[in-house]
Amino acid sequence: MANERRLFGTDGIRGPAGVPPMTPEIALRLGMAVAAHFGRRGSVVIGKDTRLSGYMFETALAAGVCAIGAEVLLVGPLPTPGIAYITRSMRADAGVVISASHNPFADNGIKLFAADGFKLPDDVEAHLEQLMEPGAVDERVARGRDIGKAARIDDAAGRYLTHLKQSFPSSLALDGLKIVVDCAHGAAYKVAPTVLRELGATVIPIGTSPDGVNINDACGAVHPQAMCRAVVEHGADLGIALDGDADRVVFSDARGAVVDGDAILAVCALDMHARGALRGAAVVATVMSNMGLSRCLAGSGIGVVRTPVGDRYVVEAMVQGSYNLGGEQSGHVVFLDHGTTGDGMVAALQVLAIMQRSGRSLADLAGVMTRYPQLLKAIPVARKVPLDLLPELGAVVRGAEAELGDDGRVLVRYSGTEASLRVMLEGPDLARLEELAGRIGEVARRELAAP
Repeated sequence: MANERRLFGTDGIRGPAGVPPMTPEIALRLGMAVAAHFGRRGSVVIGKDTRLSGYMFETALAAGVCAIGAEVLLVGPLPTPGIAYITRSMRADAGVVISASHNPFADNGIKLFAADGFKLPDDVEAHLEQLMEPGAVDERVARGRDIGKAARIDDAAGRYLTHLKQSFPSSLALDGLKIVVDCAHGAAYKVAPTVLRELGATVIPIGTSPDGVNINDACGAVHPQAMCRAVVEHGADLGIALDGDADRVVFSDARGAVVDGDAILAVCALDMHARGALRGAAVVATVMSNMGLSRCLAGSGIGVVRTPVGDRYVVEAMVQGSYNLGGEQSGHVVFLDHGTTGDGMVAALQVLAIMQRSGRSLADLAGVMTRYPQLLKAIPVARKVPLDLLPELGAVVRGAEAELGDDGRVLVRYSGTEASLRVMLEGPDLARLEELAGRIGEVARRELAAP
């Protein structure tokens, strides 16, 4: 099966709503392709975040699925990991998430889960693109009584809420904790505050009034400043910030300092290892994770397995290597004992459990990891030429690597969702990193400008 994909990126199909590939016509064809691939008489779960364009894509996808004769199960606004859970627990054939995750409201996206709740491998996405070609599934269009139908699953949020509570130790409670939770006006705006309250916490919710256009707007995991301010203003013990589809999380300690995905991985890995719960004596992280994570865990005999950027690649490596903890610096943290994909609230509950068991503050726990200065640059490009065909860029990158030696790293890659080149440098001297980034950026702009 061909593995080349034109529509699918590192996390599904994504772009400005109403502009190819994010149009109702393409969503309709994708719905037909999903039903044709996973079974004409099967069922497909469709959920979304709170974007205005979600209604449009929900209807188009459902029409495509029904046109091939499959059944649609609509769950409405629900976190991405919740849709993965519902897909698996209801024994559906596939799950579809309509969300552009942390992107602004004008964007939207579509990502898919198989019946087991895991994201689709590249070859299946490539096959779906083949089925979306004009005429590819026309002979499979249903007629008469064979046309599919749609039903709304009214208790989907309650099912997911129960799943979240079951991931938290039954012997513990959150009594005595004051928690700010920023839901980014996104898909977790109801379930996140509810689960924390039901477990006993005093909750200060923000970002819980979605209007279709305010998702991720100066709030949530990508903009944690609002959470940090609220933690300090309310004298809270910590803050939890989710992104628009709640598959990622970052924290604030009681002082208003951000605790990111790398620190979460360090805290959870050390705790799980001490309890004999960390499989493989290793965690899976991406090439973007800070060097401080590896050095922190190495002291306890815990390894770090690196993958390309993208939580789907983290999960694939976890499954292949039988690991049960992995994640990204951005806050995608995966606990395979509790789910099949990054889940912001599952991760938050695991951290809260560690705090309650140990009696330690988040700042104290996160202090185990010393972070190396890390510089990230996104350089707009007019075209994405394979990096091995850019000799001048390759030479300047190798020069930067030589200057940093064993005390630093350089990573250059194209964004999977934007027309940009991502440059990451790590090392002990931030001023030197800025200088090296400037050299790389200058060459990149020259070599990747429009011809």
